[in-house]
Amino acid sequence: MPFVNIRLVNEVIADDPSGKKAAIAARVTAAITGATGLTSNDVWVVFEEVNARDWFVGETDVETLRRKG
Repeated sequence: MPFVNIRLVNEVIADDPSGKKAAIAARVTAAITGATGLTSNDVWVVFEEVNARDWFVGETDVETLRRKG
């Protein structure tokens, strides 16, 4: 049973979290079922949301990187 863990910066999905998660889950599930022949009930997708100030690229958090443009 495939288990997919997706981590996203909160702000990326802030305008429609439920809708965007559902769309992502549907596409990920379709890719896995298409490649493996499993049913969609065999695929688990879990989302973890992280604040931009808590996600770092090197020594700089994503919030700061976005402000710099």
